[in-house]
Amino acid sequence: MEKRSPVRLAAGFAGLLAALTILIIWNINTGSVRLPVREIVEILFRRTGENVTIVWNIRLPRTIAALILGGALALSGFLLQTFFANPIAGPFVLGISSGAKLVLSLVLIGLLSRGIAAGSWTLILAAFLGATMSMGFVLAISLKAKRMSLLIICGVMIGYICSAITDFVVTFADDANIVNLHHWSLGSFSGMSWENVGVMTAVVVPALILTFLLSKPISAYQLGEVYARNMGVNIRVFRAVLILLSSVLSACVTAFAGPISFVGVAVPHLIRSIFKTAKPIVMVPACFLGGAVFCLFCDLIARTIVSPAELSISSVTAVFGAPVVIFVMLRRQKDRS
Repeated sequence: MEKRSPVRLAAGFAGLLAALTILIIWNINTGSVRLPVREIVEILFRRTGENVTIVWNIRLPRTIAALILGGALALSGFLLQTFFANPIAGPFVLGISSGAKLVLSLVLIGLLSRGIAAGSWTLILAAFLGATMSMGFVLAISLKAKRMSLLIICGVMIGYICSAITDFVVTFADDANIVNLHHWSLGSFSGMSWENVGVMTAVVVPALILTFLLSKPISAYQLGEVYARNMGVNIRVFRAVLILLSSVLSACVTAFAGPISFVGVAVPHLIRSIFKTAKPIVMVPACFLGGAVFCLFCDLIARTIVSPAELSISSVTAVFGAPVVIFVMLRRQKDRS
């Protein structure tokens, strides 16, 4: 049985919250106009000052969006790793994000070609449809593929196929407004509005709460299906809920920020290393905070390293997330040998 030191837990959460606070202020401060911390605090609490529009209408929505979507992506990765009992399962690796991107792109192209602007809920529904379709393919493959390595390879291939079709469709789209899809398809937190933040909050927060309430059955499921069944867990319903939650979270991220790589795989492993436990009651909130910190940090780098140009967020998350995945795979191989 894992021993969770109260000191370690308190220190871990305190460190994540401190890092989150620092990165929020740092992200708000970063841009063409540098703002002192005192002015940022005054604008946030009093909404006064000559730079209030920059903070409230541009930087703050983007920062909050990165926080929410980063947490959602890490939580989705934790759920998928639990579902497949595989440490490198994640929405990007399994092609779920790419499936969401494909269907969302088709819906956007169809609507924009007719002069119809897609709302936030339309984006989420389209992305959810794509995510569940990709998840369906992955589940169908899992019934045939007994080796989890083969399942991961098939998921990666599904992702490549969906990405290739998306790139082809977007490239040859006729509508001039589709050019904005090129930037979105690479992954970015730019252009967020308070309406976007409100919708993603309405989707992600209930999913976070429900996942936390499922901590006990998730803990039982981690010990095996037989044990979970003996503990009274309805395996079929439980697995369906895990699929639904992970798909909703992945779809929300893709709908607003495009596909973002490796966050869902890397962050849960980093959190386990910090807290030295895999208990869901700790992992669920810690993964959400860790994903928020990770994406805020990567977004800060994406905005500043080649300023005034901006890198895609997925490129930066890959730089920091891919080494974690490689390390996990090497460690698994070492443990088996």
